[in-house]
Amino acid sequence: MINMKRSIISFLMLFTTVQALAQVSMTAQVPPEGVLMKAQLWNIALVSGSEAPVNVRIMMRLIDINTNQPVLTGVTRNIPISKGAKQLQAGDVAPIEYEYLTTVTDRSPNGLLPVGNYQACYSLFLQGGHAGDLISEDCIPFAVSPIAPPLLNTPADQSILETYNPQFTWLPPSPPTTFGNLNYELLLTEVRNGESPAQAIQQNIPVFRIPSTKNLFANYPASGLSLDTGKQYAWTVIAKNGNAFAAQTDVWTFKLKSDISKRESSENSYVQLKKEQDAAIAVVTGDIYFTYTNAVNDNTIKYELLALESGNTIISSGDLAVNPGDNMIVFEIKRKFHLQNDKTYLMRVKNSRNEIYQMKFIYLK
Repeated sequence: MINMKRSIISFLMLFTTVQALAQVSMTAQVPPEGVLMKAQLWNIALVSGSEAPVNVRIMMRLIDINTNQPVLTGVTRNIPISKGAKQLQAGDVAPIEYEYLTTVTDRSPNGLLPVGNYQACYSLFLQGGHAGDLISEDCIPFAVSPIAPPLLNTPADQSILETYNPQFTWLPPSPPTTFGNLNYELLLTEVRNGESPAQAIQQNIPVFRIPSTKNLFANYPASGLSLDTGKQYAWTVIAKNGNAFAAQTDVWTFKLKSDISKRESSENSYVQLKKEQDAAIAVVTGDIYFTYTNAVNDNTIKYELLALESGNTIISSGDLAVNPGDNMIVFEIKRKFHLQNDKTYLMRVKNSRNEIYQMKFIYLK
């Protein structure tokens, strides 16, 4: 009988302790959307109904909702909690031990979180005599978005162009530091009768599409489908963080002037050099206009001009001066070399990493 009474008393004491611990609740207070700093993940409210002070520790797991992959985890120091409410911020729980599970996360204490959709899950653990007991959990979804989306630049909205090969330019979203892997998708489509430009972008098959580029410009290729002077075209740019949608520009439109010379418009259209050798062939009628992205900050690059229909004969080789970043280069051939009409040539460059970028073209006199 005595042993039974002791067991009952021990059970009641344990039940009372667990009940007291269960009175500690936690609520995460992360803004639902906007530009967020990593420190804002630790805006948390704790409420304790326990008469006795307790020590707790918080573990946070940040998950990318789009990929269901963990981004980072963080564990706080021991935090003393007395009865009542306590508002926590990053400084109150520091030092925080982080584990970074992706390469694109800013690792500075007040770094910005990358653009995307996330869920932050928090677990509150008791420390001390019952160390490791889970006493509260909370999860909260939120979205990190740029302050301003990308903006279209040229050609201007509703403009009339005098070239079959327009160059499209745009401005980046702000702030760009919220992107771990900022790239852009460009869409160009025909606007049919009765359609709005936005409907045309959503419904019609693109006339021209670049699925991913880090440049702030794109040139309509000479090898692309010929644009029609009697049609209206709509274009837009989508900013992405990796493969995830981040923000989109407005939709702008343009038309072509009815009396453009097709041959003249082929000149002065820039072609982006590519690493891979694909089936696209540009048409060159004068000098070669191409763009090259200098990602390795070289001062010069090696170039070669080859005649593909003459056993890959090297017509010319040498060095080209380049600047860091995007370069728009005009390579003079009209006066220097006697290229044959309707023959295929290759222009290629090599950087200090021995990476080769190239373009294939047909020369027309």
